[in-house]
Amino acid sequence: MKAVIQRVNSASVEVDGEVTGSIDAGLMLLIGITHDDTPDDIKYIVDKVVNMRIFPAEDGDSGFDRSVRDINGSLLLVSQFTLYASTRKGRRPGFTDAARPEMSEPMFDDVVEAFRATGVPVETGVFGAMMNVKLENAGPVTIILDSTERNSPRRG
Repeated sequence: MKAVIQRVNSASVEVDGEVTGSIDAGLMLLIGITHDDTPDDIKYIVDKVVNMRIFPAEDGDSGFDRSVRDINGSLLLVSQFTLYASTRKGRRPGFTDAARPEMSEPMFDDVVEAFRATGVPVETGVFGAMMNVKLENAGPVTIILDSTERNSPRRG
């Protein structure tokens, strides 16, 4: 599972001109699901995201002291199969590494519910829809999480 995390002042998603999700300060996440993702991947992503210290201290001295929980922020989650694009050959990306909708939609729903269970407010887009996402990136801060890296050692 992959997540692109963006620290935002505000973010929203529209489908057919109608806003389906909107947040003020918090995190906008693009979530990609692959074939072998499990509940352990969900748990890893959710725990990392809600506890990651990527917001500034209240005094503004440091940019990475508080989590989305600490600032009483919100989350906007958008399913994004293109995070698993393969560009190794040719000029058109391939998406065979992305899970098919019959697997990824229920798993995305599980991701949303796992985030909601943390108590952090959650808004979403519409799975499989053509969406327009608007955001004001704060910092900018953009971080990529890949759950397959959770067992890899850190470099020394």
